[in-house]
Amino acid sequence: MINHFFKKTSVIISLLVLCSVAGLKAQTLEEAITAANNEQYDKAEQILTNLAKSAPSSKVFYRLGENALLNFFADSISNSLKTTAVEAKQQFEKGISLNPNDPLNYVGLAKVAAYQGDLQTATQMRAKAKSFLPPYKKVSKIPNPQEYAYTLAKLAESYIVFDRVDTALALPNVREAVNIDQKNGEIYIIAGDIYLLVNNGSVAIKNYNKAQDIDLKSPIANMKIGSIYFKGRNLMAAIPYYEQAIALDKNYAPAYRELGQLYSMAGRLKESVDYFQTYLKLTNQNIPAKIRYVNALFYSKNYAEVIKNVEDIFAVDKSRTYLNRIAGYSSYEMGNYPQALVYMDRLFANLPADRFLKKDYVYYARILMKKNLNYPKLLVELDKANAELTAVKEKNESLKGAAKEKEKVNEAPLAAKVNDLQNNVNTIEKDLAKAHEAYEKAITFGDEDANLIQEKANAFYNHRHYNEAAETWKRLLSKGKDSEDNYLQIGKAYYQGKEYDKADEVLNQMITKYPDQMQGYLWSARNASAKDPDSKLGIGKQKFSALIAKASSDSVKYATEIFDALRYLGYSALQSKNYDVARAYYNRMANLDPKNKDMVMQAYNSMATLYMQMGEYGKASEYYSKILALDPTNAPAKSSIQYIQQLQTSAKPKANPNEITGIIKDSSGMPIGGASVRVKDTAAEAWTTAKGEYKFTMPEASTILVVGAKGYKTVEIPVTAKRIYSVTLAKE
Repeated sequence: MINHFFKKTSVIISLLVLCSVAGLKAQTLEEAITAANNEQYDKAEQILTNLAKSAPSSKVFYRLGENALLNFFADSISNSLKTTAVEAKQQFEKGISLNPNDPLNYVGLAKVAAYQGDLQTATQMRAKAKSFLPPYKKVSKIPNPQEYAYTLAKLAESYIVFDRVDTALALPNVREAVNIDQKNGEIYIIAGDIYLLVNNGSVAIKNYNKAQDIDLKSPIANMKIGSIYFKGRNLMAAIPYYEQAIALDKNYAPAYRELGQLYSMAGRLKESVDYFQTYLKLTNQNIPAKIRYVNALFYSKNYAEVIKNVEDIFAVDKSRTYLNRIAGYSSYEMGNYPQALVYMDRLFANLPADRFLKKDYVYYARILMKKNLNYPKLLVELDKANAELTAVKEKNESLKGAAKEKEKVNEAPLAAKVNDLQNNVNTIEKDLAKAHEAYEKAITFGDEDANLIQEKANAFYNHRHYNEAAETWKRLLSKGKDSEDNYLQIGKAYYQGKEYDKADEVLNQMITKYPDQMQGYLWSARNASAKDPDSKLGIGKQKFSALIAKASSDSVKYATEIFDALRYLGYSALQSKNYDVARAYYNRMANLDPKNKDMVMQAYNSMATLYMQMGEYGKASEYYSKILALDPTNAPAKSSIQYIQQLQTSAKPKANPNEITGIIKDSSGMPIGGASVRVKDTAAEAWTTAKGEYKFTMPEASTILVVGAKGYKTVEIPVTAKRIYSVTLAKE
């Protein structure tokens, strides 16, 4: 059985070398192969289909399967691998049904399986193909060794899977093929392709040159060498090889397309257009050629021309709905996200689900995220508008009669603004939900894509969907991406999303796995502080104290972590009016790293705040002066000194027009003690009594009051002519 095929085909020689099949059949096969070499895959398919009807053979169906695969790789943006694989497989199986002893169709099935990631089937099909080949040592006894060599070369080629190749399995086959038949140019072309994929360009060119020497009229080798330089961005070195390909065959359309793409990348648009026009002329302006032209424009980043040509094709043939894909991709690359969304929505609405590509979901998700980059800013605007509306409503509640009705008119514009902002936020939330779904489809398209998981998490984190980002990042831990940085970013994201228990769990895992990583302890302490904003449990204090004890083993290396812990503990003591304890912490902050100017100034500012709260304005002024000695341009320190001077020279504080008073309470009407009322960007600050009352004098030209307390949302209040500012704070 092993020799049966080769005896039967002793009068048939390799299709590539295109020799000695008699009559019309040989001519038809030659035309089909020439059409495929010219990337006229539609023409090649028509010739082979006609031949399959008039004179069917295993070779014809093998070529039909190969043609389908070549057509896919010529336009992987428009074509679906899934659909192509089904089509190619059918052709190879038809070839096997006609001649089960022809190994080439089994090689074809191996290729299809490899592209689909089914390595087990690919291995089985290669073994099946080899079972029809005699042992290598007996090749001399085969009537047609050229067929044997060609099959070995195609077996080697089957190990090329997209841009990767298993050289350990591919090269032995191609070397045997060369030893058997040194006059088949395609074998050297395949060898060159394999070496090129492992970045051995010199050996690749050597093999391409051998192919050229064998068939002096073939333009393929020159095209291959030109492409090496093209991909290496050495455009000028590529040009002579493309021109030589055209000199060998003036009707060789791919060379004109490549030159058009090359000159487009070089910015020489006139030459680019001329070459592309010749390419289209040689391909008779057929739609498949125009589509390949569009693809060339896309890869040369001429996105505006892509969209123009897609619309031209749609004007003639609206059925090519998959072209919305490349138009959508191009619109995205141009930064026109609304237009990109229109094209992609049209693609998803009209293309069968089994024709979608992984890239479609990736681009769709990216478009939705980029289109809504203003979302975080919109949330800030909404919070601010809500705070303004609440303040106006509270002011109006204190009025009566006609005055109240008059002021209520001022609420309407603010209420409308809040409503508009909320509607915009709701619309974007729907887009983000679609982006989430698209990312998930892309991530799970085949094996889970870790890079896309990272991309999705980053995108949602930047859009303030912190918990979504954390849950996404968390998936990477099970994939071996469990570095301290990954744990930390998950913990931070949960912290930002106020999922404090989940943050605690992840940060504890980080501390267990990386006990010497001080950032884990720092963020665990920050999380504990946020979890216990009123310090009723004291867990923040415990963790920050433990951090200092841990980090003291190397106070130089961990100065930043120790500083943050001291600042928290100092602030906590200040809130409790334990002034001596707070002062001790602030002194440690100032002496932690005397050469670090930023740390020292922050420590001085904290000390000044302490003395301001104690009413010792002279001491506070001293520390603000120390800040100015380090940074003479420090505006907050200057403003604070001016405020203190006004305060000290004010003989009658009650008569001071800048004195303000008020009561800070929660949403249930209970007073909030220890709340902060300060002038934005200054140290002018007062603290409420147990009754929620405060009173202090503002600096001149104050414009914004910032009111906040632990466990409550901070609000900003515009300063007006009124002297009483009572505020209700909402719980965080």
